Amino acid sequence: MQGEVKVIFGPDQQFDLLVAAAEVSAFETARKWLDEQFIKNGCEPMRGSGKVLIADKILGIAAAVGPAVFADPVWAQAYAIASLGALGKSRLSVDVARLSLSY
Repeated sequence: MQGEVKVIFGPDQQFDLLVAAAEVSAFETARKWLDEQFIKNGCEPMRGSGKVLIADKILGIAAAVGPAVFADPVWAQAYAIASLGALGKSRLSVDVARLSLSY
């Protein structure tokens, strides 16, 4: 089975990333990668409480790096692998413009 991550920046900017099921990261590995990218890219908590959910990290990282970084297939694939692994889902849509995730 194949996983899919769709990252949408706008009506004309979308990245469709396919991941083989065997490539999806284990939860801890995925969470660690997202944590590192969240800090590396200067992301800020979206909630006033300061609590950062995994979904917030996935959205925050995509918003921080923008479409230029997603043009790098190696980085984009790592993002997809970690996002699917952290959520335990096989399909994910990340709408950066609307700040929403759907599975």
